[in-house]
Amino acid sequence: MKNSEQLYKALSERILILDGAMGTMLQRYKFEEEDYRGARFKDWEHPVKGNNDLLSLTQPQAIEEVHKKYLEAGADIIETNTFSGTTIAMADYHMEDLVYELNYESAKIARKVCDEFTVQNPDKPRFVAGSIGPTNRTASLSPDVNDPGYRAITFEELRIAYKQQCEALLDGGSDILLVETIFDTLNAKAALFAIDEIQDEREIQIPIMVSGTITDASGRTLSGQTAEAFLISVSHLNLLSVGFNCALGANQLTPYLETLAHNSEFYVSAYPNAGLPNAFGKYDETPEDMASQIKEYTEKGLINIIGGCCGTTPEHIKAIADLAAQYSPRKLNKFV
Repeated sequence: MKNSEQLYKALSERILILDGAMGTMLQRYKFEEEDYRGARFKDWEHPVKGNNDLLSLTQPQAIEEVHKKYLEAGADIIETNTFSGTTIAMADYHMEDLVYELNYESAKIARKVCDEFTVQNPDKPRFVAGSIGPTNRTASLSPDVNDPGYRAITFEELRIAYKQQCEALLDGGSDILLVETIFDTLNAKAALFAIDEIQDEREIQIPIMVSGTITDASGRTLSGQTAEAFLISVSHLNLLSVGFNCALGANQLTPYLETLAHNSEFYVSAYPNAGLPNAFGKYDETPEDMASQIKEYTEKGLINIIGGCCGTTPEHIKAIADLAAQYSPRKLNKFV
C-alpha cells in the first residue's frame, strides 16, 4: 500500500483526525426520492430514498462537498460513503448488482479530494478509509425470539459479501480498510477473514482499522462482549488500530477506551456521537461541549485517532482537531 509509510509516520507524530458523520451532513441537502434516483435510476422499480451509498453515483458532487468540508475542518482521514456497501445491505433496495461500482466510485471520490488537499499541503497528507459497516444481519444472534438457534446469515455469506466490498474499496484507492460500528464480533471476523485473504492474494499489507460499538451502560456490544473480550477477539490480525464509535457520547466512552489503551499493542481510535440523541433522534451536543469531553482522552493519553460519529459536523471536527493539536498521541504498548 503506497501511502502506508506516510500513515505510520503521521501516527507516530500526532493524533490523527477522522472525519465526522456523513449521514448528518447529507440530511442538510433534504434529498427526496427523485434526487436519490437521479437520471440513471429514474425508472427503478423499488423506493431508494435513504440509500445514502447510492448518492455516490447519483449526487457525487454532494459527497465530494461533504468530504471537502471535513478536510477543511482538519480531518486527516476521510471515510468513504460506503457504510451499507455490501450485497447484504443493498438487498433492501434490490441493488446487489451495483455493489462493486458503489464502493469503487465512492473510494474514487474520496481519493480525488484527499489528493487535492495533500498537494496543497504535503506536510499534512490525507488518507482514505474504506468504510465497512456491520450489515443489517447478525451471525451470532437469532432475529427470532422463538427460535434461538436460527441465524439470518452465515459466516461464509458474510465473508463473500465483505470480500467483494473490500476489493472494490481498494481498487478505488482506499489507503485503509475500516471495519466499523461492530455490534457482532463474528460479523467483524468474517470481514477480517476476507481482508486477510485479499492480503495473501494481492501480496500486500493493508492498514486495518477495527471499531466496535458499546450499545448501552452495561459496557457490552450487542452480542454481549465486554471491551476487553472484544479486543481479544480481534487481536489475532496485525491491525493498524482498534477502537470504539457510535452509540455513546464522548463521556460515556471513556472507561472502555481506557481498557483498550492499557491492553492493546495497536493504535487506539475513537469517534463518539455528539452526545446521546434527544426525544426526536437529534444530537444537541455543541462542538465546544464535545471537545471539552474529549479533552479527557487526550489528557490521559488514550487515543491516536479521534473523530466523530452520529450528529457530528465539520464544526465538531474543527473543535476536536484544534484540541488534539495541543496533545501528544498515545504511546504504543509493547507486550513481550
